[in-house]
Amino acid sequence: MLQRLLSLFLLMLSLGESTLTGYVSEMNLGGNLFLVNRDFAVSADYVPEDLVLPDVKRTGNTVMMRQEAAHALEQLFAAAKEEQGYTLVAISGYRSYRTQSNIFSRKVDSVGKKAAMLLVAPPGTSEHQLGLAMDIGCQGEIGLESSFGRTQEGAWVAQNCHRFGFIIRYKEEWTDITGYAYEPWHLRYVGKEHAQRIYELDIPLEYYIDELRNAQFALLEEKE
Repeated sequence: MLQRLLSLFLLMLSLGESTLTGYVSEMNLGGNLFLVNRDFAVSADYVPEDLVLPDVKRTGNTVMMRQEAAHALEQLFAAAKEEQGYTLVAISGYRSYRTQSNIFSRKVDSVGKKAAMLLVAPPGTSEHQLGLAMDIGCQGEIGLESSFGRTQEGAWVAQNCHRFGFIIRYKEEWTDITGYAYEPWHLRYVGKEHAQRIYELDIPLEYYIDELRNAQFALLEEKE
């Protein structure tokens, strides 16, 4: 892992100041690299301005994403169908702060707060509020279970979603870093270029963001 992070750091330095500055700007709220987890929360009143319904098979008419991410999801679903004959299903996209609060409260009532914290993001700390995340399934597998990762569709998504700008956000081996249990169904849109790097390096988004910041600080120090 350390070698991969060093490689990423050196790559970021080689991109130059203007490119790196553009990347860092994407880490702001509204950008594709904005980081949400237990340490970085979104305000209760945040709602993306460009939410749309992706033109894909979905479980209802409230399964929305931001426009750029929705278009990428359409391409991902189309490729799954054209290349493999797989029918993917969009299950849960944008969620408001209030919706996430209700989901979290129900999970706490069901399994207790400690277990709930591992399984469901507290309100304000969910990527779904960004409009950049989508929970997906396939025909016969829409219950958001880890078994999705063992299906042919789930395996194909894990190996190909980066081609369309998505990453598997919560891998099993990253639980200590992300704070959440394995979710093979949870896709996070970051854009094709970043998704490709994250996939190849096999690192969580937290580490990718850290190295972007480190490279920015290094360039600033060189200028002083």
